Amino acid sequence: MAWPNVPLGQRTQAVRAGFTIDEVIFDNGTSGVSTRLADRAQGHRLFDMLRKGDTLVVRWVDRLGRNYEDVCDAIREFMRRGVVIRTAIHGMTFDGATKDPMQCAVRDALMGFMAATAQAQAEATKEAQRAGIAHAKITKENAYRGRKPSYTRKSYDDAQAMLGQGARISQVAKSTGLTRQAIYRIKDDPAAAEAALASWGM
Repeated sequence: MAWPNVPLGQRTQAVRAGFTIDEVIFDNGTSGVSTRLADRAQGHRLFDMLRKGDTLVVRWVDRLGRNYEDVCDAIREFMRRGVVIRTAIHGMTFDGATKDPMQCAVRDALMGFMAATAQAQAEATKEAQRAGIAHAKITKENAYRGRKPSYTRKSYDDAQAMLGQGARISQVAKSTGLTRQAIYRIKDDPAAAEAALASWGM
């Protein structure tokens, strides 16, 4: 039996399910999820290696592709070659030797359902990744910009002018409407205060 796309934990799962694995084919996925199994280096090797009478063990059908068409094409091609496909999860079997029309119909319907499920899961994963990237980007932007200043460009300039004239903090606060904390930030680190205004486009 061959076992594709499998880290050690998945191989252990297959063994516990009662499978004896003769050879492992591992695909690390660097070809990208849009690349057909037959076009991946290890997928191509798998097709070359398996012969009639061999059994291909997969954790689930999503190991044979990332969309409906690829999964169905891979399963049909293996069955055409006389390779039996079995899944470690739920022990599903796809055997091209089946000739009974009803059994073939059930097999093909199940194959289509499982392939569609694999594609739906892949799409959900990609959407979650896109959402995660967008969230990370927003978080990064917010982290870079810092907290929005409590002062405007005008109140900043007014505070700076009054501080430059020697006005007391309380006087500046009363005149500009800013808090004493905001004025101390402007007074103690005017460069950072200026950068905060620029970062927020104020």
